[in-house]
Amino acid sequence: MPQTFSTSIELRFSDLDAYGHVNSAVYFTYLETARVKLFRDFFREVTQHGIFTLVARAECEFKIPITLYDEVIVTLWIAKTGRSSFDLEYRLHDSQDKTYATARTTMVCFDSIKNKTVAIPEVIKAMA
Repeated sequence: MPQTFSTSIELRFSDLDAYGHVNSAVYFTYLETARVKLFRDFFREVTQHGIFTLVARAECEFKIPITLYDEVIVTLWIAKTGRSSFDLEYRLHDSQDKTYATARTTMVCFDSIKNKTVAIPEVIKAMA
């Protein structure tokens, strides 16, 4: 079973569309926020050595709208690993287990010094 990581998201009025729902494009910002916190908290040594991850693909399935006063938690985990890429799966939900959306991103490991893709670092694989 893969290790999971969860973080709360603070909603902003500017996240809303004309209908009072969080705009669909903003969901991807929530995914990014959770992903950045994951890397900051668990994989800092990887980024300090110039290894970063790039989003190669992103998809989101919207289940029910999020409104301004909803509680939003993003839980993510590594669902699949390859040689230089891995898939993160996400669940946007509240503490009562109501699911707003599910999502997936394919991340590619990239050496910013050598300017090329590299194998997934072991510390990332260990979370899968």
